[in-house]
Amino acid sequence: MTVIQWYPGHMNKAKNQIQARLKLVDIVLEIRDARLPQSSRNPLLDQIIGNKPKIIILNKSDLADPKITQQWQAYYHRRQQPIVVIDAQHQAHLPMILTAIQERLATKITKYQASGVKNYTIRAMCLGIPNVGKSTILNKLAGKKIAVTGNRPGVTKNQNWIHTSHYLDVLDTPGVLWPKIDDQEVAIKLALSGAIKDSLLSSLDLANFAWGFWVQYYPQILEARYHLSATELNPNLNLMFEKITATNEAAGDIDQQARQIVQAVRQGSWGRFTLDRVTAND
Repeated sequence: MTVIQWYPGHMNKAKNQIQARLKLVDIVLEIRDARLPQSSRNPLLDQIIGNKPKIIILNKSDLADPKITQQWQAYYHRRQQPIVVIDAQHQAHLPMILTAIQERLATKITKYQASGVKNYTIRAMCLGIPNVGKSTILNKLAGKKIAVTGNRPGVTKNQNWIHTSHYLDVLDTPGVLWPKIDDQEVAIKLALSGAIKDSLLSSLDLANFAWGFWVQYYPQILEARYHLSATELNPNLNLMFEKITATNEAAGDIDQQARQIVQAVRQGSWGRFTLDRVTAND
């Protein structure tokens, strides 16, 4: 099993800064990928955050399976964990974040209002692993492009305060991964979503996982895309390459085919999906 170690210097520095500056904020906004509600959770953040009020924001909901997203919402509601599901590309979803902050900090805001404080400011810290859309959310809240965005991990390197027009100041932080990802399935899911660098896992491993997952949960997409019958589908991609040679994904050698399959998943050509599933025990 491949153990992924991804802990560049700026991430270690960011973790230390987060710990030092946490006392300056009223609430934490933890951004996760709606396609990976659990796998895009950094277990170190719970230790760092402690009892600080927190809201989980599932971003990229437009890319996720809506039925499974509803199940995850119910999962977190059962645990009394505030959660907001958004697509940060659309401004209309942002009031949901502001409403959730008001509800989570209702006691604090009521004290401000009772004391006659009208121009109060709530300070929040925006946390999450790389490539979950933190900077896009902050730019929408600010109403202009302040935070640097990019569809690759490790774009944000520094921590900066961003003022919004909604009584809210937000501290932007770099995406922080935990030092060692020893769960192979989690590593593959993160790689498929683009949260870790492609060079850390082989495209063939990613493509094999994706194919088997889609055969189990989204077979109709593969059947339609590759003109296959239900009886022709096999969860082993190596046995399917010959049957899909007429498609773009099959052009070139096997490694090239695998890379094109991964790209098709990321570009949404295989439809909306959620890789983390709520189990019966949850």
